Amino acid sequence: MSLHEVYVALFVGGLVLLASIVATRLATGVGLPSLLLFLGVGVLLGEDGVGLDFDDAQLAQGLGTAALGVILVEGGLTTRFSDIRRVLAPASVLATVGVGVSTLVTATCVHHLLGMNWQLALLLGAIVSSTDAAAVFSVLRVVPLPRRVGGLLEAESGFNDAPAVILVLLFSALPLELQPGEIAVTLVYHLAIGILIGLGCGFVGAMALRRIALPAAGLYPLATFGLGMLAFAAAGSVHASGFIAAYLAGVVLANSGLPHRSATRSFAEGSGWLAQIGLFVLLGLLVTPDQLPGDVIPAIVAGLVLLLVARPVSVLVSLAGFRMRWRDQAFLSWAGLRGAVPIVLATYPIVAGVPDSGRLLNIVFILVVVFTLVQGPSLRLVAERLSLIPRDTTREIQVDAAPLDVLGAELLTMTVLPGSRLHNVTVLELRLPDPSVITLIIRAGRSFVPQPLTRIEIGDELLIVTTTATRDLAERRLRAVSRRGKLAYWFDEYGDPG
Repeated sequence: MSLHEVYVALFVGGLVLLASIVATRLATGVGLPSLLLFLGVGVLLGEDGVGLDFDDAQLAQGLGTAALGVILVEGGLTTRFSDIRRVLAPASVLATVGVGVSTLVTATCVHHLLGMNWQLALLLGAIVSSTDAAAVFSVLRVVPLPRRVGGLLEAESGFNDAPAVILVLLFSALPLELQPGEIAVTLVYHLAIGILIGLGCGFVGAMALRRIALPAAGLYPLATFGLGMLAFAAAGSVHASGFIAAYLAGVVLANSGLPHRSATRSFAEGSGWLAQIGLFVLLGLLVTPDQLPGDVIPAIVAGLVLLLVARPVSVLVSLAGFRMRWRDQAFLSWAGLRGAVPIVLATYPIVAGVPDSGRLLNIVFILVVVFTLVQGPSLRLVAERLSLIPRDTTREIQVDAAPLDVLGAELLTMTVLPGSRLHNVTVLELRLPDPSVITLIIRAGRSFVPQPLTRIEIGDELLIVTTTATRDLAERRLRAVSRRGKLAYWFDEYGDPG
């Protein structure tokens, strides 16, 4: 490649990147995973659009797998362990048993309804069995779910890629030989070794970063993210699950009290977005639009089976031993978003040479696009109809401010909604736990610093500075007063999240 060609490639890449970033604003505003717009950019650049010819499934598989590793590290680094601690057990079952049940139900239905042979049916079931981390993380940023539901969905999407990948690899074997014992041993090895490597890299890396004084603050986010990718590569090199290793390493590192947490999180989110944009544009290039119409009906049938049968059954079976409300299970059934992971997994049987596997890529692509359009924008509405979005909830604001990071402080915002008993309560009567404080009130477009005798009103937006240690107590106090007024404790109301 000549120097001029390098400049042209960088120019085109920069335009695609900026166009994709602008597109995310529109997607986020309507609660739609931005992957659809990125895929659209890739399709427009492809052979039926601008004319770029790309059909290298093996290259797409390699680059896509690396990008998924980056996305999972980012997911781990932006996950608070307190959000997923209580749901680790159900999330683990949903990510393993749930994937297996969804695979079998989907494969059986498409085999009988579409006449697909068993190998392709099992591959399709395994490919679409896992929820997509990138799609889930993007939706959770704009839908303020309760911690028990959001944490479970987040943990499941971080864990379930590994079992899905293992099943796809097993079902891509030629000739296909289903030996339950061998499948069980393979699953246990991949998951157990991946978990050990992920936790090991996380804990050892956290200990090292606490003891090493790096010469520049910008090196800490780079080192932290590098440790997550190291876990991903180390697990993959021993034929274990790099996906679960990357996610767990990120979770451990993010919750080890390392310095420069805000900078690390910002760096991880930027890296994750870059990986998503590159991945989805690449996958959009891989698809040939004029080959898609013939697989629209099979894709819709498979998607309906997955959405209305396989996913609900897998949730019901997986959570049968846990005390989960029917509302939570109904939302989890509807919120099983699919995205880049199924499209990347669809390249595995193509690379393996499975007959007629090219058709799977078209089916999966259509399924992801159509059902993301259906599920993505409706998630907030479904959550509201199921009464899952609490009225008196705080939202976290990410700020790159060194003082907050050094003090272990967090900045929250809360809107006083109609019917809240916070109305007419003074800042002094609110009695937030020390050192939490309301630093600013925004009222009717005007902002001011409240005094102890300032009365809170309906419609006020409160900016609260608290610490990591007192955040939960502050949120509980806000909820308690919002529900029962300033004498909430007299009525045994202590702001329980449930």
